[in-house]
Amino acid sequence: MPEFIGKTLIVLGLGIAVLGIAVSLLGKWSGEGTGFGWLGKLPGDLFIKRDNFTFYFPLSTSIISSIVGSLLLYFFLKR
Repeated sequence: MPEFIGKTLIVLGLGIAVLGIAVSLLGKWSGEGTGFGWLGKLPGDLFIKRDNFTFYFPLSTSIISSIVGSLLLYFFLKR
């Protein structure tokens, strides 16, 4: 059992690293500076800016990323 957990953590770590590299490269190739310029600027994301105070909470982005992640896990880990 510990071998399975170790191998799973290695695969997950490598997957996250590959995903991070892909997002970084995608950002450099697009003209806007970021490949996912819409991400974090969806309707429902809270952004409050005052004189010396800024509050940002990506509510819609968090919900959508949670749904996408749940669906990916459901389809790839289905037995």
